Amino acid sequence: MQTMVIGIAGGTGSGKSTLADRLKEAFEGEMVSLSHDYYYKSNDHLTYEERTKLNYDHPDAFDTELLIEHVKQLKRGNAIEHPVYSFVEHTRMKEKVKVEPARVILVDGILIFENKELCELMDIKVFVDTDADVRIIRRLLRDVQDRGRSLDSVISQYLNTVKPMHEEFVEPSKKRADIIIPEGGFNSVALDMLLERVRSFIASC
Repeated sequence: MQTMVIGIAGGTGSGKSTLADRLKEAFEGEMVSLSHDYYYKSNDHLTYEERTKLNYDHPDAFDTELLIEHVKQLKRGNAIEHPVYSFVEHTRMKEKVKVEPARVILVDGILIFENKELCELMDIKVFVDTDADVRIIRRLLRDVQDRGRSLDSVISQYLNTVKPMHEEFVEPSKKRADIIIPEGGFNSVALDMLLERVRSFIASC
C-alpha cells in the first residue's frame, strides 16, 4: 500500500494539535496519527517524586526508536499497538492502543524533527511557528486544566527545561521542515494548501 507520512513539529503550545486535528477531521478513515507524547519512556523503576524531576523536554525522554519502528510497520501495512502515557503519574499505563495501517500517517511532537532517521520516513515535514508568549500561555492553560499541574510547577518547568530545550533542540530542528506555518491550524490559507496536497495524494492512489 502506498502511504504518505506527514510530520508536524513545533514548540510547546504552538498549535500542532489544532493542525493535526483539522487534518484528521478532513481525512477520517484515510489517516492515522501517532503522537511523540505516547512514546515517553516509562521510568517506572523510579518513584513518583523522582519522575516529577526528570527533564521531559529532552530527546532522551522519548523512546523514539519504538516510534520509528511503528511508523515503519504501518508503512508496510502492519497494525501496531502504541503505548499510553499518563501525564499525571509520569509513567506509561498498562493498556495499549491498536492502530491499523492507513493511506496517510500523521506524526506530531515537539522533537520529531530532531531525529534524522524519523525525518527520513516523512514525505512532508511541517513546522508550526508561533510566538513564545502565545505558546507559554497555551501551555499554562493546558497543564493546569488538563494535566492537574500547579501554576508554580508549570512556570518552574518552563523556565528550567522547556525554554532551554526549545532553544537547544526544537528551534534548530526547524531547518529540516519543508513547510513553516505560522499559528498552525489557525492559519486557514496554509491549512487549505496542506489539505489539497493530501487530497491529491489520496486521489492518485
